[in-house]
Amino acid sequence: MTTSALLIIDIQNDFFNGGAMPLVDATSAAINAELLLQSYRNRELPVVFVRHEEQNPDICFLASDSGCEFYSSVSPVKGEKSIVKHHPNAFRGTDLDKYLKSKRIDSLVVCGMTTHNCVDSTVRAAYDLGYKVTVAADACATVSLEFGGVVVPAQMVQATIMAALSRNYATVVFTRDLL
Repeated sequence: MTTSALLIIDIQNDFFNGGAMPLVDATSAAINAELLLQSYRNRELPVVFVRHEEQNPDICFLASDSGCEFYSSVSPVKGEKSIVKHHPNAFRGTDLDKYLKSKRIDSLVVCGMTTHNCVDSTVRAAYDLGYKVTVAADACATVSLEFGGVVVPAQMVQATIMAALSRNYATVVFTRDLL
């Protein structure tokens, strides 16, 4: 029997307007993540929250900064698992894998921020660890990136990462497909 958990990655204040690293469509992604969260809570299914804390004081996401806090509409309540990470991959240096295995969870629905960094690396790691992974594409957000003088718009970054993940690592769907 497959046991599923919702994994919410880094939906933190700094990624929204007024934060240190605002993402394109962060609010829309958070609304969709909240819909998934409510669905999992209503069905009494496990939810795991991941929060990034930076150890370098020259970078945002310091534990002492309000930008590091979970976004209010997508934050844990008493009894829900919350993990602090210091690397993009939520499995690296955390008890995430141990926790999921202790709960006999073998399937993950993933959403969060940022698509091109923490979501991507965590999904790939989950796949490598043997989890069945589904990504809610519209419950994730990213930014425009630049390389070699070429600016890649956020919409293209998002589509590229989702296309790459859907090739081998995950089933990529929209929130409506999971409700």
